[in-house]
Amino acid sequence: MSAGIPRNITVLGSTGSVGQQALEVIGQNRGHFRLKSLTAFNNVKLLAEQALEFNPESVVICNEDLYPYLKEALSSRQTKVYTGEEAISQVITSPGTDTVLNAIVGIAGLNPLVTALNNNKEVILANKEAMAVAGGIIMAEPAVAEKRIIPADSEHSAVFQCLQGEESAVIEKIYLTASGGPFRELKHKELEKIAREEALRHPTWDMGNKVTIDSATMMNKGLEVMAARWLFRLDPGQLEVLIHPQSVVHALVQFTDGSIKAQMAYPDMKHYLHYALYHPDRKASGTRRLSFEEYPGLSFEKAGPGRFRCLDMAYMAMNTGGNIPSVLNAANEVAVEAFLNERINFVDIPEVIERTIEKTGFSEVRGTGEILYYDTEARRYSEEIVKTIELTRR
Repeated sequence: MSAGIPRNITVLGSTGSVGQQALEVIGQNRGHFRLKSLTAFNNVKLLAEQALEFNPESVVICNEDLYPYLKEALSSRQTKVYTGEEAISQVITSPGTDTVLNAIVGIAGLNPLVTALNNNKEVILANKEAMAVAGGIIMAEPAVAEKRIIPADSEHSAVFQCLQGEESAVIEKIYLTASGGPFRELKHKELEKIAREEALRHPTWDMGNKVTIDSATMMNKGLEVMAARWLFRLDPGQLEVLIHPQSVVHALVQFTDGSIKAQMAYPDMKHYLHYALYHPDRKASGTRRLSFEEYPGLSFEKAGPGRFRCLDMAYMAMNTGGNIPSVLNAANEVAVEAFLNERINFVDIPEVIERTIEKTGFSEVRGTGEILYYDTEARRYSEEIVKTIELTRR
Protein backbone atom coordinates (compact mmCIF):
# COMPACT_ATOMS: atom_id res chain seq x y z
CA MET A 1 0.00 0.00 0.00
CA SER A 2 1.39 3.40 -0.99
CA ALA A 3 2.27 5.85 1.76
CA GLY A 4 -0.65 8.04 2.76
CA ILE A 5 -3.30 5.86 1.09
CA PRO A 6 -5.61 4.12 3.61
CA ARG A 7 -5.69 0.33 3.52
CA ASN A 8 -9.22 -0.90 2.75
CA ILE A 9 -9.78 -3.76 5.13
CA THR A 10 -12.52 -6.30 5.85
CA VAL A 11 -12.47 -8.00 9.26
CA LEU A 12 -14.01 -11.47 9.36
CA GLY A 13 -14.99 -12.53 12.87
CA SER A 14 -14.80 -9.02 14.29
CA THR A 15 -16.66 -9.90 17.50
CA GLY A 16 -14.26 -12.68 18.55
CA SER A 17 -11.26 -12.15 20.82
CA VAL A 18 -8.81 -11.57 17.96
CA GLY A 19 -11.29 -9.50 15.96
CA GLN A 20 -11.91 -7.18 18.89
CA GLN A 21 -8.19 -6.71 19.46
CA ALA A 22 -7.68 -6.01 15.76
CA LEU A 23 -10.25 -3.24 15.92
CA GLU A 24 -8.45 -1.79 18.94
CA VAL A 25 -5.28 -1.58 16.85
CA ILE A 26 -7.15 -0.10 13.88
CA GLY A 27 -8.87 2.40 16.15
CA GLN A 28 -5.52 3.81 17.26
CA ASN A 29 -4.79 5.12 13.74
CA ARG A 30 -7.99 5.32 11.76
CA GLY A 31 -6.36 7.44 9.09
CA HIS A 32 -4.26 4.45 8.02
CA PHE A 33 -7.27 2.15 7.53
CA ARG A 34 -10.69 2.28 5.90
CA LEU A 35 -13.00 -0.41 7.26
CA LYS A 36 -14.96 -1.90 4.37
CA SER A 37 -16.83 -4.68 6.20
CA LEU A 38 -17.23 -6.36 9.57
CA THR A 39 -18.70 -9.85 9.96
CA ALA A 40 -19.90 -12.01 12.84
CA PHE A 41 -21.84 -15.22 13.28
CA ASN A 42 -24.04 -14.71 16.36
CA ASN A 43 -22.85 -11.77 18.46
CA VAL A 44 -25.19 -9.26 16.86
CA LYS A 45 -25.18 -6.74 19.73
CA LEU A 46 -21.40 -6.34 19.68
CA LEU A 47 -21.37 -6.24 15.87
CA ALA A 48 -23.90 -3.38 15.98
CA GLU A 49 -21.77 -1.51 18.53
CA GLN A 50 -18.66 -1.96 16.37
CA ALA A 51 -20.51 -0.73 13.29
CA LEU A 52 -21.76 2.36 15.13
CA GLU A 53 -18.22 3.12 16.28
CA PHE A 54 -16.29 2.43 13.06
CA ASN A 55 -18.89 3.14 10.34
CA PRO A 56 -17.91 0.35 7.89
CA GLU A 57 -19.50 0.32 4.45
CA SER A 58 -21.22 -2.98 5.25
CA VAL A 59 -21.76 -5.59 7.97
CA VAL A 60 -22.71 -9.26 7.76
CA ILE A 61 -24.43 -11.31 10.44
CA CYS A 62 -24.32 -14.97 9.39
CA ASN A 63 -27.24 -16.04 11.56
CA GLU A 64 -30.19 -14.94 9.45
CA ASP A 65 -32.52 -14.87 12.47
CA LEU A 66 -30.54 -11.91 13.83
CA TYR A 67 -30.76 -9.79 10.67
CA PRO A 68 -33.83 -7.77 11.75
CA TYR A 69 -32.14 -6.70 15.00
CA LEU A 70 -29.00 -5.56 13.18
CA LYS A 71 -30.96 -3.80 10.45
CA GLU A 72 -32.92 -1.83 13.06
CA ALA A 73 -29.84 -1.04 15.17
CA LEU A 74 -28.10 0.52 12.15
CA SER A 75 -31.17 2.14 10.59
CA SER A 76 -29.77 5.63 11.21
CA ARG A 77 -26.51 4.83 9.37
CA GLN A 78 -25.59 4.32 5.73
CA THR A 79 -23.91 1.02 6.55
CA LYS A 80 -25.35 -1.77 4.41
CA VAL A 81 -26.58 -4.80 6.33
CA TYR A 82 -26.35 -8.32 4.90
CA THR A 83 -26.95 -11.82 6.24
CA GLY A 84 -26.01 -15.40 5.39
CA GLU A 85 -22.74 -17.10 4.51
CA GLU A 86 -22.98 -16.11 0.86
CA ALA A 87 -22.75 -12.49 1.97
CA ILE A 88 -19.33 -13.25 3.47
CA SER A 89 -18.06 -14.13 0.00
CA GLN A 90 -19.60 -10.97 -1.42
CA VAL A 91 -17.81 -8.63 0.99
CA ILE A 92 -14.53 -10.51 0.53
CA THR A 93 -14.67 -10.20 -3.25
CA SER A 94 -15.72 -6.55 -3.19
CA PRO A 95 -13.43 -4.60 -5.59
CA GLY A 96 -12.78 -2.02 -2.89
CA THR A 97 -11.31 -4.51 -0.40
CA ASP A 98 -7.50 -4.63 -0.36
CA THR A 99 -6.95 -6.77 2.74
CA VAL A 100 -9.02 -9.45 4.47
CA LEU A 101 -8.27 -10.12 8.13
CA ASN A 102 -9.49 -13.66 8.74
CA ALA A 103 -10.15 -13.95 12.49
CA ILE A 104 -12.86 -16.62 12.18
CA VAL A 105 -12.22 -19.48 14.60
CA GLY A 106 -12.11 -23.06 13.37
CA ILE A 107 -12.87 -24.74 10.05
CA ALA A 108 -15.42 -22.00 9.30
CA GLY A 109 -12.45 -19.88 8.25
CA LEU A 110 -11.48 -22.21 5.38
CA ASN A 111 -13.84 -21.10 2.61
CA PRO A 112 -13.30 -17.38 3.33
CA LEU A 113 -9.53 -17.93 3.11
CA VAL A 114 -9.80 -19.71 -0.23
CA THR A 115 -12.21 -17.07 -1.55
CA ALA A 116 -9.88 -14.23 -0.57
CA LEU A 117 -6.82 -15.86 -2.13
CA ASN A 118 -8.66 -16.79 -5.32
CA ASN A 119 -9.69 -13.15 -5.68
CA ASN A 120 -6.18 -11.80 -5.26
CA LYS A 121 -6.73 -10.29 -1.83
CA GLU A 122 -4.01 -9.83 0.73
CA VAL A 123 -4.86 -12.00 3.75
CA ILE A 124 -3.93 -11.35 7.36
CA LEU A 125 -4.42 -14.82 8.75
CA ALA A 126 -5.33 -15.28 12.40
CA ASN A 127 -7.09 -18.60 11.72
CA LYS A 128 -4.75 -21.59 12.02
CA GLU A 129 -7.24 -24.40 11.38
CA ALA A 130 -7.71 -23.65 7.67
CA MET A 131 -4.02 -24.04 6.87
CA ALA A 132 -3.68 -26.98 9.26
CA VAL A 133 -6.29 -29.06 7.42
CA ALA A 134 -5.99 -27.74 3.86
CA GLY A 135 -2.60 -26.06 3.60
CA GLY A 136 -1.25 -28.60 1.13
CA ILE A 137 -4.14 -27.98 -1.25
CA ILE A 138 -4.17 -24.20 -0.79
CA MET A 139 -0.44 -23.71 -1.30
CA ALA A 140 -0.36 -26.06 -4.30
CA GLU A 141 -2.57 -23.67 -6.28
CA PRO A 142 -0.35 -21.86 -8.82
CA ALA A 143 -2.39 -18.67 -8.39
CA VAL A 144 -1.75 -18.51 -4.65
CA ALA A 145 1.27 -16.38 -3.89
CA GLU A 146 2.36 -17.06 -0.31
CA LYS A 147 3.57 -13.47 -0.01
CA ARG A 148 -0.10 -12.45 0.12
CA ILE A 149 -0.56 -14.34 3.41
CA ILE A 150 0.63 -12.38 6.45
CA PRO A 151 0.42 -14.56 9.57
CA ALA A 152 -1.11 -12.89 12.62
CA ASP A 153 -1.07 -15.88 14.98
CA SER A 154 1.68 -15.03 17.49
CA GLU A 155 3.99 -17.98 16.80
CA HIS A 156 3.50 -17.88 13.03
CA SER A 157 4.09 -14.13 13.03
CA ALA A 158 7.24 -14.65 15.10
CA VAL A 159 8.59 -17.08 12.47
CA PHE A 160 7.53 -14.73 9.68
CA GLN A 161 9.42 -11.86 11.32
CA CYS A 162 12.55 -13.97 11.83
CA LEU A 163 12.52 -14.94 8.13
CA GLN A 164 12.44 -11.40 6.77
CA GLY A 165 15.48 -11.05 4.52
CA GLU A 166 16.26 -14.77 4.66
CA GLU A 167 16.00 -17.45 1.97
CA SER A 168 13.82 -20.46 2.77
CA ALA A 169 16.60 -22.79 1.64
CA VAL A 170 18.75 -21.84 4.62
CA ILE A 171 16.17 -22.86 7.25
CA GLU A 172 17.33 -25.87 9.22
CA LYS A 173 14.70 -25.99 11.93
CA ILE A 174 11.86 -23.97 13.39
CA TYR A 175 10.94 -24.09 17.06
CA LEU A 176 7.46 -23.01 18.12
CA THR A 177 7.12 -22.29 21.81
CA ALA A 178 4.23 -23.16 24.09
CA SER A 179 3.49 -22.23 27.68
CA GLY A 180 2.43 -25.81 28.27
CA GLY A 181 -0.91 -24.59 29.56
CA PRO A 182 -2.03 -24.48 33.18
CA PHE A 183 -1.85 -28.26 33.71
CA ARG A 184 1.51 -29.24 32.28
CA GLU A 185 2.74 -30.67 35.61
CA LEU A 186 -0.43 -32.60 36.48
CA LYS A 187 -0.84 -36.36 36.24
CA HIS A 188 -3.68 -38.00 34.32
CA LYS A 189 -5.62 -38.74 37.52
CA GLU A 190 -5.49 -35.07 38.49
CA LEU A 191 -6.66 -33.99 35.04
CA GLU A 192 -9.86 -35.98 35.49
CA LYS A 193 -11.01 -33.41 38.07
CA ILE A 194 -10.34 -30.29 35.99
CA ALA A 195 -13.35 -27.97 35.86
CA ARG A 196 -14.32 -25.67 32.98
CA GLU A 197 -13.37 -22.53 34.91
CA GLU A 198 -9.91 -23.89 35.74
CA ALA A 199 -9.20 -24.76 32.10
CA LEU A 200 -10.21 -21.26 31.00
CA ARG A 201 -7.58 -19.61 33.22
CA HIS A 202 -4.56 -19.46 30.93
CA PRO A 203 -1.32 -18.56 32.75
CA THR A 204 -0.06 -15.97 30.24
CA TRP A 205 -2.45 -15.28 27.33
CA ASP A 206 -5.88 -13.64 27.10
CA MET A 207 -7.77 -15.59 24.42
CA GLY A 208 -11.23 -16.80 23.47
CA ASN A 209 -12.70 -19.90 25.12
CA LYS A 210 -12.00 -22.38 22.32
CA VAL A 211 -8.36 -21.36 21.86
CA THR A 212 -7.80 -21.31 25.64
CA ILE A 213 -9.00 -24.91 25.99
CA ASP A 214 -6.88 -25.90 22.97
CA SER A 215 -3.91 -24.34 24.73
CA ALA A 216 -4.62 -26.35 27.87
CA THR A 217 -4.70 -29.62 25.87
CA MET A 218 -1.78 -28.49 23.62
CA MET A 219 -3.96 -29.03 20.55
CA ASN A 220 -3.51 -25.33 19.81
CA LYS A 221 0.22 -25.93 19.42
CA GLY A 222 -0.44 -29.01 17.33
CA LEU A 223 -2.61 -27.02 14.92
CA GLU A 224 0.07 -24.32 14.77
CA VAL A 225 2.70 -26.91 13.83
CA MET A 226 0.42 -28.36 11.15
CA ALA A 227 -0.24 -24.89 9.69
CA ALA A 228 3.40 -23.80 9.91
CA ARG A 229 4.43 -26.72 7.72
CA TRP A 230 2.48 -25.23 4.81
CA LEU A 231 2.87 -21.53 5.59
CA PHE A 232 6.65 -21.84 5.51
CA ARG A 233 6.91 -24.86 3.17
CA LEU A 234 8.73 -27.14 5.59
CA ASP A 235 9.17 -30.86 6.09
CA PRO A 236 7.54 -32.17 9.30
CA GLY A 237 10.99 -33.00 10.68
CA GLN A 238 11.93 -29.31 10.58
CA LEU A 239 9.31 -28.41 13.20
CA GLU A 240 9.70 -28.82 16.94
CA VAL A 241 7.76 -27.59 19.97
CA LEU A 242 9.50 -26.22 23.07
CA ILE A 243 7.78 -25.68 26.41
CA HIS A 244 8.55 -22.11 27.47
CA PRO A 245 6.38 -21.17 30.50
CA GLN A 246 7.31 -17.48 30.42
CA SER A 247 5.78 -17.03 26.92
CA VAL A 248 8.07 -14.19 25.86
CA VAL A 249 10.04 -16.04 23.17
CA HIS A 250 7.44 -16.93 20.58
CA ALA A 251 9.50 -18.75 17.97
CA LEU A 252 13.09 -19.53 17.08
CA VAL A 253 14.50 -20.19 13.62
CA GLN A 254 17.71 -22.16 13.27
CA PHE A 255 19.65 -21.72 10.03
CA THR A 256 22.06 -24.00 8.20
CA ASP A 257 25.06 -22.08 9.53
CA GLY A 258 24.02 -22.96 13.09
CA SER A 259 22.83 -19.50 14.08
CA ILE A 260 19.38 -18.94 15.62
CA LYS A 261 17.03 -15.98 15.44
CA ALA A 262 14.38 -15.53 18.12
CA GLN A 263 11.40 -13.21 18.19
CA MET A 264 10.51 -11.90 21.64
CA ALA A 265 7.71 -9.74 22.97
CA TYR A 266 5.38 -9.47 25.94
CA PRO A 267 2.53 -12.00 25.37
CA ASP A 268 -0.11 -9.78 23.77
CA MET A 269 -1.94 -10.55 20.52
CA LYS A 270 -2.18 -6.84 19.71
CA HIS A 271 1.58 -6.80 19.12
CA TYR A 272 1.23 -9.33 16.29
CA LEU A 273 -1.93 -7.81 14.87
CA HIS A 274 -0.18 -4.42 14.80
CA TYR A 275 2.77 -5.91 12.91
CA ALA A 276 0.49 -7.64 10.37
CA LEU A 277 -1.76 -4.63 9.82
CA TYR A 278 1.15 -2.27 9.13
CA HIS A 279 3.35 -4.77 7.26
CA PRO A 280 5.75 -4.26 5.50
CA ASP A 281 6.40 -1.24 7.72
CA ARG A 282 7.09 -1.22 11.44
CA LYS A 283 5.15 1.48 13.22
CA ALA A 284 5.28 2.65 16.82
CA SER A 285 2.67 0.92 18.97
CA GLY A 286 1.30 1.29 22.46
CA THR A 287 1.76 -2.38 23.29
CA ARG A 288 3.46 -3.25 26.54
CA ARG A 289 7.25 -3.43 26.33
CA LEU A 290 9.13 -6.51 27.42
CA SER A 291 11.10 -5.89 30.61
CA PHE A 292 13.93 -8.31 31.27
CA GLU A 293 13.82 -7.35 34.93
CA GLU A 294 10.44 -9.12 35.06
CA TYR A 295 11.94 -12.23 33.48
CA PRO A 296 15.35 -12.86 35.09
CA GLY A 297 15.29 -16.42 33.80
CA LEU A 298 13.91 -17.99 30.63
CA SER A 299 13.47 -21.76 30.50
CA PHE A 300 12.91 -24.19 27.65
CA GLU A 301 12.24 -27.92 27.52
CA LYS A 302 11.20 -30.32 24.81
CA ALA A 303 7.57 -31.30 24.43
CA GLY A 304 8.59 -34.88 23.75
CA PRO A 305 6.32 -37.68 22.49
CA GLY A 306 4.01 -39.17 25.10
CA ARG A 307 3.77 -36.04 27.21
CA PHE A 308 0.86 -34.30 25.48
CA ARG A 309 -1.63 -36.62 23.84
CA CYS A 310 -3.28 -33.98 21.63
CA LEU A 311 0.07 -32.70 20.38
CA ASP A 312 1.12 -36.26 19.53
CA MET A 313 -2.09 -36.77 17.54
CA ALA A 314 -1.51 -33.51 15.66
CA TYR A 315 1.96 -34.69 14.62
CA MET A 316 0.45 -38.02 13.55
CA ALA A 317 -2.17 -36.19 11.48
CA MET A 318 0.47 -33.99 9.85
CA ASN A 319 2.60 -37.00 8.93
CA THR A 320 -0.35 -39.09 7.73
CA GLY A 321 -2.06 -36.38 5.67
CA GLY A 322 -5.15 -37.07 3.57
CA ASN A 323 -8.38 -36.57 5.47
CA ILE A 324 -6.84 -37.11 8.92
CA PRO A 325 -6.00 -33.43 9.65
CA SER A 326 -9.61 -32.52 8.85
CA VAL A 327 -10.96 -35.33 11.02
CA LEU A 328 -8.67 -34.39 13.92
CA ASN A 329 -9.68 -30.73 13.78
CA ALA A 330 -13.42 -31.49 13.52
CA ALA A 331 -13.32 -33.96 16.39
CA ASN A 332 -11.42 -31.46 18.50
CA GLU A 333 -13.97 -28.71 17.84
CA VAL A 334 -16.82 -31.02 18.87
CA ALA A 335 -14.97 -32.27 21.95
CA VAL A 336 -13.98 -28.79 23.13
CA GLU A 337 -17.53 -27.52 22.74
CA ALA A 338 -18.81 -30.54 24.68
CA PHE A 339 -16.33 -29.84 27.48
CA LEU A 340 -17.27 -26.15 27.59
CA ASN A 341 -20.90 -27.23 27.88
CA GLU A 342 -19.87 -29.59 30.71
CA ARG A 343 -21.00 -32.69 28.82
CA ILE A 344 -17.62 -34.43 29.04
CA ASN A 345 -14.52 -34.18 31.23
CA PHE A 346 -11.24 -32.52 30.29
CA VAL A 347 -9.49 -35.89 29.82
CA ASP A 348 -12.24 -36.99 27.43
CA ILE A 349 -11.19 -34.44 24.79
CA PRO A 350 -8.27 -36.50 23.38
CA GLU A 351 -10.36 -39.66 23.80
CA VAL A 352 -13.09 -38.27 21.51
CA ILE A 353 -10.48 -37.22 18.93
CA GLU A 354 -8.65 -40.56 18.89
CA ARG A 355 -11.85 -42.62 18.65
CA THR A 356 -13.17 -40.40 15.84
CA ILE A 357 -9.97 -40.84 13.82
CA GLU A 358 -10.14 -44.62 14.31
CA LYS A 359 -13.79 -44.73 13.22
CA THR A 360 -13.30 -42.50 10.17
CA GLY A 361 -10.15 -44.09 8.79
CA PHE A 362 -7.73 -42.71 6.21
CA SER A 363 -8.71 -41.43 2.77
CA GLU A 364 -6.93 -39.31 0.20
CA VAL A 365 -8.39 -35.86 -0.46
CA ARG A 366 -8.11 -33.83 -3.65
CA GLY A 367 -9.84 -30.58 -2.80
CA THR A 368 -11.38 -28.44 -0.10
CA GLY A 369 -14.81 -29.92 -0.88
CA GLU A 370 -13.61 -33.35 0.20
CA ILE A 371 -11.96 -31.86 3.28
CA LEU A 372 -15.29 -30.33 4.31
CA TYR A 373 -17.06 -33.64 3.60
CA TYR A 374 -14.79 -35.45 6.07
CA ASP A 375 -15.19 -32.57 8.49
CA THR A 376 -18.96 -33.15 8.49
CA GLU A 377 -18.57 -36.91 8.78
CA ALA A 378 -16.12 -36.59 11.68
CA ARG A 379 -18.46 -34.23 13.54
CA ARG A 380 -21.24 -36.78 13.31
CA TYR A 381 -19.00 -39.54 14.65
CA SER A 382 -17.63 -37.29 17.39
CA GLU A 383 -21.09 -36.33 18.59
CA GLU A 384 -22.02 -40.01 18.83
CA ILE A 385 -18.89 -40.65 20.90
CA VAL A 386 -19.66 -37.67 23.17
CA LYS A 387 -23.17 -39.05 23.77
CA THR A 388 -21.70 -42.46 24.62
CA ILE A 389 -19.35 -40.87 27.16
CA GLU A 390 -22.26 -38.92 28.64
CA LEU A 391 -24.23 -42.14 29.14
CA THR A 392 -21.31 -43.83 30.93
CA ARG A 393 -21.03 -40.83 33.30
CA ARG A 394 -24.65 -41.11 34.49
